[in-house]
Amino acid sequence: MPVLETKRLLLRRMSKRDAPDMYEYARKREVTEFLLWYPHRDIDHTKKYLSLLEKDYRMGNFYDWGITLKESGKLIGTCGYTSIDTANLCGEVGYVLNPDYWGKGIACEAVMRVMEFGFDVLRLHRIEAKYITGNTRSRRVMEKCGMSFEGVRRSSMLVKGEYRDIGVCAVLSSEFYGRRDEICD
Repeated sequence: MPVLETKRLLLRRMSKRDAPDMYEYARKREVTEFLLWYPHRDIDHTKKYLSLLEKDYRMGNFYDWGITLKESGKLIGTCGYTSIDTANLCGEVGYVLNPDYWGKGIACEAVMRVMEFGFDVLRLHRIEAKYITGNTRSRRVMEKCGMSFEGVRRSSMLVKGEYRDIGVCAVLSSEFYGRRDEICD
């Protein structure tokens, strides 16, 4: 699992040492409102989650990075592949960010670097991202990263006991490389 670098960020493996930083945002209801998981109830929950990630990293085919600020080393979120369909060379990217850093272009910066890894290293043909309708911030990140809105899958996912509509955005490798310099400005 390589460390990925951007202008402001290092994307790296996470460990139990990151528990205080992760718990800082993972406990907040506004962070998890449009996610599949509930807020972390305590720091022990966060530590257990990070222990599970360490096992996934050891398996060797898990690509979820901690978003850290180069300047301070603080973990402020995660970005990576929630699934990879190797038969069709398609990956689904997902991300979460501490709300103290929303609106600063950080999510887009991280997603762009993770997509670059997907197209260059994993040789993906297509990368998509999904969002629960109503999460306009997330859809905006997808569009800023060059993804095109493809539609809404009505009532397609059971999330926290309720069927939710799921929006889908995607970009093909040819589109990504054709417009990379324009994207995320």
